[in-house]
Amino acid sequence: MYAVGEILLVVIGILLALQVNTWNEKRIERKEEQAILRQLKTEFTLNLEQLDDKIKAKEALMRSAHALFDFIDHPEGHNQDSIDFHLGRTIPFSTFDPIVNDLASSGALRLIRNDSLKLMLSLWTSDISNVQEDELSWKFYRDNYYVPFLVEHYQLRTIRDLAIQSGFLNSFLIRPEKGGDQPGVEGIGRSVHKADSDHLLDHPNFEDHLERALSTNTFAHAQSLILREKILAILTLLDGEITGI
Repeated sequence: MYAVGEILLVVIGILLALQVNTWNEKRIERKEEQAILRQLKTEFTLNLEQLDDKIKAKEALMRSAHALFDFIDHPEGHNQDSIDFHLGRTIPFSTFDPIVNDLASSGALRLIRNDSLKLMLSLWTSDISNVQEDELSWKFYRDNYYVPFLVEHYQLRTIRDLAIQSGFLNSFLIRPEKGGDQPGVEGIGRSVHKADSDHLLDHPNFEDHLERALSTNTFAHAQSLILREKILAILTLLDGEITGI
């Protein structure tokens, strides 16, 4: 009986040691999970701010494209400065380039216990790709068709200068912090050559290029709004999982 009692004590001791070890491992994992959750909260907050900037840029392009269509349809109501102003807003492109924390490849995704959050994080890179694909589609078209057309049929110096002087191009600069002084872009002055806005607006190809600018960016804008909702959902889940540990 004494020997049996010793064996039982040894077994109990081993079980207690295993339990303590398991508890310590779980405690360490929870601390690691909280650290990951807080880091993700910071990253997705910054991603949301950047995406909002890109959405505003697309909305500016879309408004200007609609204004130029109106000038085409009602030529009696336009003036040179308005045409140059809106043309300057159809040329830039914006690409969402977020912080991507690849938790799946690092193995850290297993530490997150919330299944809904885990699923959304695992789909994050593919969600980004869907938005960037549409944005890069416009960049390709702009570089290879739209800008060459404008170079052939108009003067870009003046409209670029207007975009610079209005501060519009500053919205495309890398800005680590909101507010404060931002680096400016120097103006390049107005063109000494006359830009024939009537010729541009009457050219049938201009309307087609403008349609492509509007349709491509409208779809990219819709994709961006969907992605924005997903970021908000992720942030909500993160807030629910982050504790005071």
